[in-house]
Amino acid sequence: MSRKQQLLKRHRRNKRIGLLVALVLLIAIGVLVAWWLPLVLAVLGWIAHEAWFADHLFYSPKDDYQYSFPPYTPQPKVHLDGERLRLDEGVMLVDDATLVLALRVKSTWLGRFIDPVVELLGGDNPDRQTFERGVNGLRYLNLSGQAQVLSRGELRLHGRFCRLLGEPVLWALEQPDYRRQRVMVIAPHADDAELAAYGLYSQADEAWIVTLTAGEIEAEHYQQIGLNKVEAARLKGRLRAWDSIAVPRWAGVPEAHCVQLGYFCLQLAAMQAAPAKPMGSREAELSDTRVYRQLNPFALPGDVDGAPTWNNLLADLRELILRARPEVIVLPHPTLDPHPDHLCAQQAVLEALRGLEWQPTTLLGYANHLHDNDRWPMGDAGTGMALPPAFDSTSLLLPYCLVLSAAQQRDKAMALGMMHDLQPRAPFKRRLRRGLQRLLAGRSGSPYGENEFFRKAVRRHELFWRL
Repeated sequence: MSRKQQLLKRHRRNKRIGLLVALVLLIAIGVLVAWWLPLVLAVLGWIAHEAWFADHLFYSPKDDYQYSFPPYTPQPKVHLDGERLRLDEGVMLVDDATLVLALRVKSTWLGRFIDPVVELLGGDNPDRQTFERGVNGLRYLNLSGQAQVLSRGELRLHGRFCRLLGEPVLWALEQPDYRRQRVMVIAPHADDAELAAYGLYSQADEAWIVTLTAGEIEAEHYQQIGLNKVEAARLKGRLRAWDSIAVPRWAGVPEAHCVQLGYFCLQLAAMQAAPAKPMGSREAELSDTRVYRQLNPFALPGDVDGAPTWNNLLADLRELILRARPEVIVLPHPTLDPHPDHLCAQQAVLEALRGLEWQPTTLLGYANHLHDNDRWPMGDAGTGMALPPAFDSTSLLLPYCLVLSAAQQRDKAMALGMMHDLQPRAPFKRRLRRGLQRLLAGRSGSPYGENEFFRKAVRRHELFWRL
């Protein structure tokens, strides 16, 4: 069982215990006070839960984030003078450096009900970065894109529903411009490349998009049009295979650089456990990857027999890496992103690279899912992306941040809108919860789409980690 599954299991157990205690209290109130009072309290309690306590947050908002950056990372001296963040005299920052600022954030009492926000003010590109309700600990702001206004001494940090405490610490991480290199994005499913790296690959001098699975399962939406479970899964796989090939063309990636490998969703771990054994689809009753490879621009080793095996996956990846010769490979982060297909995708790339005559100079990790916080990145679409929760100070993390203009964010949103998996309406309960949170907790949705990924992914920052 993965750590994410363990956390969810513990959360659900605690929730059941809490509901049982609440039920006993309501019965006691009904007996001792008035029969109708428990009904009113139950409705009010449910509304409060949906508005303020429904987030999956598997740590205390009072916990300090614990980041360790590589030794000798430049730390320009800064001071917080009231709201103004000032560099020591003579310090200059590189415009495209990844800037990370550590400081303590403490919510006000209202910040327990409305998301606390740190506003970055004073320049032409104001920003807002959002933290957990009830936050009271060390957090890491992302100041990437604010180098000039900070160098001029004009950057102000203003807390809404929170206060900023302590002496801030700044890191300035300078890295190459990966957009000027050959980039290959490894996507476990259609839309992973766009969620994590649309801004990067759309600006790269040369980009390849390699999608590992057809993403055919959980196709209930297509059963609503009269298909049975198998037919719906097959249709969803065809649509997502098309998406994986067609949508990168919106960003200018040549058709010859878009590849769909057609393996089956949530089967990569089983393939890895028995490398020579074929692992067919869980729901589509298919065991031939060639069904979803028909749009590929060239043949791959796995096309010989179409067997969904780990050995074929490694052979396909080796062929693609030798053909594309990427200088940068972008792939899921091995510890931040807990999705089983994402973990296996990363491990497959590393295994394929062993002994290969071509080696990339850089591996960049991304996280489209988190262990600890299902809402991260918190806050609204279009705002900045603070660093995610991290609690292992022994693990070195080297962030790389790409800043996206408003026009680039819109293009990314349109690319996500073309993805069939992000188009269906959310369940009624989720829509009702969001309505209550909008009304009572001050949250807003994305103007680009209803799916939560439109809020999470369409941001002024794309955040990667050099592995």
